[in-house]
This record gives sequence, C-alpha cells and structure tokens, in this order.
Amino acid sequence: MTPSETTAIVTLSLLAAFVDGEKHERERAEIKRIAEGLSQADGLNLPTLYQDVLMKRVSLASVAGELKSTESRQLAYEMAVCVCDADGTQSEAERMFLMDVRTSLGLDASSAAGFVARAEEIAAVPVGAAVGTATAAGATAAAVANAPDSAELDKSILNAAILNGALELLPETLSTMAIIPLQMKLVYRIGQAHGYQLDSGHIKDFLATVGVGLTSQYLEQAGRKLLGGLLGKVGGGLLRGLGNQAVSSGMSFASTYALGHVAKRYYAGGRTLSTQMLKEAFSGVVKEGQGLQTQYLPQIQEKARTLDAGKILSLVRGA
Repeated sequence: MTPSETTAIVTLSLLAAFVDGEKHERERAEIKRIAEGLSQADGLNLPTLYQDVLMKRVSLASVAGELKSTESRQLAYEMAVCVCDADGTQSEAERMFLMDVRTSLGLDASSAAGFVARAEEIAAVPVGAAVGTATAAGATAAAVANAPDSAELDKSILNAAILNGALELLPETLSTMAIIPLQMKLVYRIGQAHGYQLDSGHIKDFLATVGVGLTSQYLEQAGRKLLGGLLGKVGGGLLRGLGNQAVSSGMSFASTYALGHVAKRYYAGGRTLSTQMLKEAFSGVVKEGQGLQTQYLPQIQEKARTLDAGKILSLVRGA
C-alpha cells in the first residue's frame, strides 16, 4: 500500500473509534497515547490525525478518495468493523457509519455483510457458560473453601498469553479482534476459580481499571501490524510476521500475561486492591511479561503456525 492509503486506513479507524460519541475519557486518553506512540512509524503524523478526527477536520468522503486499490478498501472496511466491535456489538450509530463506509468504498454488500456477521459473532461470544453478578461475601467464602490450584492457574495464564501472542502475528483483522474476548474469558475463568461469577460488564470495568481499553487495544495491535506491513497480507504474510518480530510489539503476550496474574492476585485477595494498586500491579507485570516474551517467542511462533484463521470464532467459543 502507498503511504497515503495507510494514512487513510488509520484515519478511518479513528473515525470509527469515535463515531458513537460515547467513549470514556480514559479510553480517549489511551487512543491518544497510542497515536503518540506510533507517531514516527512510516513517517505518519498520527497525533495530527487524531486531532483532525476529534476536531472533525476530515470526512469519510476524503478518506475514501485516498483508497485506490481494492485491497486497501477492503482492509480499511475490515478495520473499521473491528474497531466498532472491539468493545461489544455495534451501536446504531456504528451500524449507520459502517453502511456509509461500505457505500463510500464501493464494496460488495453481501461480502461486507458476511464480514460484519463474523465480527459480530466474535464480539457476542459470552465470557463464560454462567453469567451473573459477582457477590463478594458468598464468593469469598466459596473461594476460601475451594482454594484453586495456583500452579494450574499460572499454566493457563501462560497458555493464554502464548495464544494471544500468536494471534498478534497473524495477518487477518479478525485474528487481532479475537485477542480481546480471549482476554475477557481468561479473567472470567480466574474469577470463577476463586468463587466469583462475573458478567462481561464487570470484566470490562476490571480491564479499564488496570488500564486496558478495548477499542484502544485493538487500534494499537492492528495499527502496529498495519504499519509494519503485516496486516492484510496473504500467502507469505504469516512467514514475514514470524521472521520479523519488529512488526509486532509483543504486547498481546505481555498484556494477557499481566491481566491474568493481576486478576489472580485481585480475586484471591477478595477484590480488596484499590484502583491505584491495580494499575501499579498491572504496569509492573506487563514489564515482566515483555521480558518473558522473548523467552517464549519460539512457542508463540510455533502456535501461530498451527492456527487456522478460518476458525477464529470456534477458537473464541471454545476457550
């Protein structure tokens, strides 16, 4: 893709991120941080793009006009869909926006609808078989009576981190999107192991509290892959990703590892950690995870080779 097409795709993704007008201030701050962090990639001035979108200085029509190839238009649409679905199923404003995007990009209606349906299915997968509201008193008593196997939890956290690290290497947009629900399901299982039945709302709040935004995380993961030349690649794309780790920051491994261990600490302690303590703990364990990522890179790469991108939904459902 040309630099102008890459810029247009990133701009469209930012437009999608803010289309419903309901982003929490902490999510906006995360998106701004990501734009600043990627600002030097490919010579793009992402902080300026971020401001242009917030100040409504760019239009869908102008962005669409920069996307010349069929491949860039398809990729732009897929990223916009995944951004809208990253924090759950689409709102009415997001559905209308995506219809306008499809029309503006001149995409086939049936194939576009098929992609939306697959993304919505991933977004709608429940975090666990049982959904309910966590009740501290009863849950704590159950946790004390049935202390979970700490070593088994550590193993499941590491396996989840390796899986999400592998998904980060795949060139498909839906592979990137699957990382978020897999992280949510990991937190659900850890809470359940300690006697808590958690719903998706509680888990989203937990992720937000430690500093993991849903939309912003997808933007960061997909943005790094896009700017590294991996996202949307076919054929040799996977091998390129495996051979050039610089394409990816490895943050999916580190963030999943940190979420798992902080959740384990939080629910084992009866959910008594303060917001500040959770943030500090997460930040510290992310650094630990980043250090471990190099050690487990061969396993991550091997896992990526075995993943079937066509079965992402089944993977999320079965986790």
